[in-house]
Amino acid sequence: MTPRAPGSVRVSLLREGAAFVRAAAALPGVGRIAVIGSLTTDRVDPKDIDLVVTVADQADLAPLAAAARRLQGRAQSLGAGADVFLADLAARYLGRTCPWRQCGPGWRVSCDARHCGRRPYLHDDLDTVRLAPALVAEPPLELHPAVVRRVTLPADLEVIAAEFERAADPGARTPSARGDAA
Repeated sequence: MTPRAPGSVRVSLLREGAAFVRAAAALPGVGRIAVIGSLTTDRVDPKDIDLVVTVADQADLAPLAAAARRLQGRAQSLGAGADVFLADLAARYLGRTCPWRQCGPGWRVSCDARHCGRRPYLHDDLDTVRLAPALVAEPPLELHPAVVRRVTLPADLEVIAAEFERAADPGARTPSARGDAA
């Protein structure tokens, strides 16, 4: 196996994460999409990408879970992982997207969701994973519907954030275009 260049997994995770955000943002019932975890730090070789997606109570989670599975598959091909955490509109942590193509009671004996199938494609494995309420309410970086930075971002993630800002406001100019210091 050919050794990877330092940071190559990070670059790929950022690219795949941005593609996921664009796809998920177009889905009905999807509110905020935020980046949490090691990608918001300057860690050169993160082990995964972590996103928090806020969803409306009536949102169909099937297309979101499908997009999350694609992201997970791409991350796995890099030797990394991906988690798409879900929260409701009141910023309460709900669980993760279901990792299975077919979701519901009886499909998987190994499913550790508390209420498998109660809400299709919600994997409420709250005995395994919980996010701190403050992290869900105020994640380090929101990319959709607006870019909100709560930490100083690494340069590569700042580039992604700026791209999302420009996409949200096509008339916006970059700081260097205004003559500000970059």
